[in-house]
Amino acid sequence: MKSVYVVFFLFVVASFSAFAQQTCMTEASIKALDAKWEEMNLNPDPEFFKNQLAENFVWVHNHASMVDTKAGAIKRAETQAANGTSNTRSRVQSDVKVAITGNVAIVTGFTIVDRGPTPTRYHFMRTYMEIDGQCLLVGNHTMAVPEEE
Repeated sequence: MKSVYVVFFLFVVASFSAFAQQTCMTEASIKALDAKWEEMNLNPDPEFFKNQLAENFVWVHNHASMVDTKAGAIKRAETQAANGTSNTRSRVQSDVKVAITGNVAIVTGFTIVDRGPTPTRYHFMRTYMEIDGQCLLVGNHTMAVPEEE
């Protein structure tokens, strides 16, 4: 009878360990998701934006010159995909850092965006949240870094 309890206990511990390891809220998975965000802004796929942005997503662009919602980001991706192009030549991330607390991850870093004639360096801060087992982008703030800085 003791062996039944031991086996049951080991099953519960193994199940909990497997569940705990399946979270998307790890530094590696958040960095990969953030790199995918950059890639999808370069080569827009509307389905990515539909699936990876939280319903209340907000993107504050440089000095609040524009504020996007999920619907706005999807619409832009649909337009660019329909045209077969985006207005961006390249997007290169650097100095990416991830801070995770509970079910929230903050990602900061820099992205050099080349739309011509001169690439622009942006500092970004994005907030991801694990919702129903999926890490979704909730907020994004980007600021152009002046060339002299």
